[in-house]
Amino acid sequence: MKKHIIFTTALFMGLSSFCQKTEIPSSVKNIETKVDSVLNLMTLEEKVGQMVQYNGSWDLTGPASEKGSKEKEERLKKGLVGSMLNVLSVEATEQAQRLNMENSRIKIPLLFGYDVIHGYKTIFPVPLGETASWDLEAMEESARIAALESAANGINWTFSPMIDISRDARWGRIMEGSGEDTYLTSKVAVAKVKGYQGDDLSDPKTIAATAKHFAGYGLAEGGKDYNAVNIGKNELHNVVLPPFQAAADAGVATFMNAFNTIDGIPATGSESLQREILKGAWDWNGLVVSDWGSITEMIPHGFAKDKMHASEIAVKAGSDIDMEGGAYEAGLQQLVNEGKVDEKLIDDAVRRILRVKFKMGLFEDPYRYSNPELLKSISFEEHSKTARDIARKSIVLLKNQNGLLPIKSSVKSIAVIGPLADDKDTPIGNWRAQGEKNSAVSVVEGLKAAVKDASKITYSKGVSLGEGERSFLMPLKINETDRSGIPDAVANAKNAELVVMVLGEDAFQSGEGRSQANIGLAGLQKELLEKVYAVNKNIVLVLINGRPMEINWSANNIPAIVEAWQLGSESGNAIADVLLGKYNPSGKLPVSFPRAVGQEPLYYNHKNTGRPSNPTHVTYSHYTDIENGALFPFGHGLSYTSFAYAEPQLSSNEMKSGENVTLSLELTNSGKVAGKEVVQLYLRDLVASSSRPVKELKGFEMVQLEPGETKTVQFVIDEKMLSFYTAAGKWEAEEGEFELMVGGNSQDVKSVKLDYKK
Repeated sequence: MKKHIIFTTALFMGLSSFCQKTEIPSSVKNIETKVDSVLNLMTLEEKVGQMVQYNGSWDLTGPASEKGSKEKEERLKKGLVGSMLNVLSVEATEQAQRLNMENSRIKIPLLFGYDVIHGYKTIFPVPLGETASWDLEAMEESARIAALESAANGINWTFSPMIDISRDARWGRIMEGSGEDTYLTSKVAVAKVKGYQGDDLSDPKTIAATAKHFAGYGLAEGGKDYNAVNIGKNELHNVVLPPFQAAADAGVATFMNAFNTIDGIPATGSESLQREILKGAWDWNGLVVSDWGSITEMIPHGFAKDKMHASEIAVKAGSDIDMEGGAYEAGLQQLVNEGKVDEKLIDDAVRRILRVKFKMGLFEDPYRYSNPELLKSISFEEHSKTARDIARKSIVLLKNQNGLLPIKSSVKSIAVIGPLADDKDTPIGNWRAQGEKNSAVSVVEGLKAAVKDASKITYSKGVSLGEGERSFLMPLKINETDRSGIPDAVANAKNAELVVMVLGEDAFQSGEGRSQANIGLAGLQKELLEKVYAVNKNIVLVLINGRPMEINWSANNIPAIVEAWQLGSESGNAIADVLLGKYNPSGKLPVSFPRAVGQEPLYYNHKNTGRPSNPTHVTYSHYTDIENGALFPFGHGLSYTSFAYAEPQLSSNEMKSGENVTLSLELTNSGKVAGKEVVQLYLRDLVASSSRPVKELKGFEMVQLEPGETKTVQFVIDEKMLSFYTAAGKWEAEEGEFELMVGGNSQDVKSVKLDYKK
C-alpha cells in the first residue's frame, strides 16, 4: 500500500500542474501505461464522471444562471464530467476546459463533440448525395476540411460518419448515410474516418470520428425512425456489420450505439453487439458513446425499469459514455457499492476514454483545440471551390431524352420555375452544423452567374413548399392550398424556349425524425409541374432532395431529369456547371428509386424467392399493379457521352483456395465528349449454405476517357471477395459456381462464370 501511495502521489504532482501543459513522468513509456497510471489515481466517483457527457446548454463564457446549469458547472469543476457536446467556439471550449483543469483534482481534459455531418461552416452535399459521386478521395477531402474547420472552432470530436445500411426511402435519416449497399458504405466509412482523423489523432487539425449507429438503425421497421429492427444473424453479419468492422479496422476512435432494438434487445443494452463482437471478436480498443439519452430510453422500450436499472444494463453491455441520459451519474456509483456492477467494468470504460484522450494529445496540451490562430489561417474561398467540385461530382443524370442536356448556348430563353429554384436554405440540408441559414447559392443565382446574358433567364416560384419557421426541432407545414403563383409560372413557361423546374424536398423534410409515409413531390409541386408541362414539354427537372423520391409520372413524361440532392453551400453553381455542360455528370445512384412507395423497402441486392418470375401466371413474387424492379436502379447514372462495355474475360474460369483470378474488360468512350464512368463489379454465389442475394457489389473503378478512347479495366477476384457469413456462423468462401457481372449500373451488366474449389 505504501508503494502505491508514493507512486500515485508522485504522478499526481506531475498531473496536477495548473499550467497549460500536463507533465507525464519520463518513466511512463506508452499510452497504456499512462492510462493505467491515471486510472490508479481516480476515485470511483471520478471514474464515473468520465463516463458522463453533458450538452453545452448554457453560455460557458459567463457564469451559469439556471439551476441545472449551475449543477453541471459544479460537476465540471470537480472533474466529474468527461466530455461535452454542442459547446461551440474556441472561447467556449477553452472556458469549459479551464473550469475543469483549474479546479478538478486530477485534471483530466474534456472532449468536445458535435454533429459535424457534412461540413462545419463550409457545407458539402448531404452524405447520401456525396456518396453518389463514388469518389472516395473527394469524400475523404470533405471530411478533412470539416475536421479542420471544426478544430479551428474548438471541436475535437464528430459524431460521424453514419454508416447504417438503409433500404427504405421513407426513413428520413437515409440522407445521413451512404445508401443501401454494404460494400460501398464500407469504402465510404474508411474514407471518412481517414479524412476526419488523418494519420495522427494528436494533430490539432484533425478530430476524432464516430462510427454510428451500432447497429441496425437504418433498417427500422416501416422506415419509421427509432422503430424496432427485426433481422437475423445472416443479415446482421452480411449486411449491417461490415461497414462498422471496416471503420474499426481503419482505427476509428469512437463508436456510437443505436436507439433501436434488434430482435427485442435495445442496441444500447446489447452485450452481444458491444462486448462480444465490437470489443471482443474485433478487438477494438476505442470508446462507445450512447446516442442522445438512449440509455434511459431503454425504460420506455420496456427493457429497464428505471435509471438505475438502465445504468446497470448499459455498462454491462459495454456502453462507455452516457450522452445526456443522466443515468450513469445517478446510478453507477451506487451499483458498484452495492455489488451489482463490477468496478472492473467501470475501469474498462474509463481506460477507453482516457486512451482516446491520450491519443489526441489532450494530456500533453488540454488547450490544443483552443487556438484562434488556426481559424485565421483557413481559406474559406478554397474550401468553397472544393465544395463546388464535390457537389457537381455528386449530381446524377437520371434521364436525358433526345440530348436535351446540356443546355445549348443557342437557347434564347430559359424559364426557371419552382419553390426550390431560388431557395438558398434547402440546399444546405439537415444536420448543417454551423452552416449559415440562407447561405447557399441558389439555382437561379448559379444559372444567372454562368450564362453570358442573364436576361434570358426568368424566374417564377409557382408555389411555396412550406410555411412557417423551419428548424431541426419543428415539424414542417407543407403548403397544400396556395395556388396563387401558378398562373404566372405557366405564363412564364409558355413564353420560354426551355423550362428548368426545380422541385423536391425542403431541408427539413428529411433527416432525423423526418420519416414519411409518402415520398413523392409534396404539396402542390406535382400539380405545378403538370400545368407547366401542358404548355411546354421542353422541361429539365432538377430534384433537390435528401432521399429517393417517387417520381414515376415525371420519369414517364419529363425528357430530362437531374438528381441534384441537397448539395451544400455551392449547390447552385454546381447545378449550373452540369446543366450548361461545363461539367459532364458522372454520379451514380447509391440507392434505388422506386416506381411507387409501396415497393419500399427496395434494394437491388435482394434474395431470390422460390418463385422469382413467371409473368404468364399470377402466382409468383410480384405486385399485380406494378412491375418489379426500381424506376432507376442502384448504380444508375448517365453521362453526356456514352460508354461501350466489351464482354468480360477471366484469366481462368477456375480458382482454388489461396489463389486469385483477374477479370478484364475493355471500356470505350463511344460518344463525342470526354467523360468519367464508374465501372461496377457484381457477384452472385449461385448455390450456398444460405440463400444469397441475386447480386452484390464487390468492386468499382472510376475511369476517365476521351472520345473514342478505350481502356482495359481489371478486377482481382480473390477468396475474400467470395466469402460471406455462412450458415456455419463464420466468414468463408464455399465451393461452387459464381457469376461475375460488370456494368454501368446494377441492372445492365455483362457476366461470366467462375468455378471455385477448395
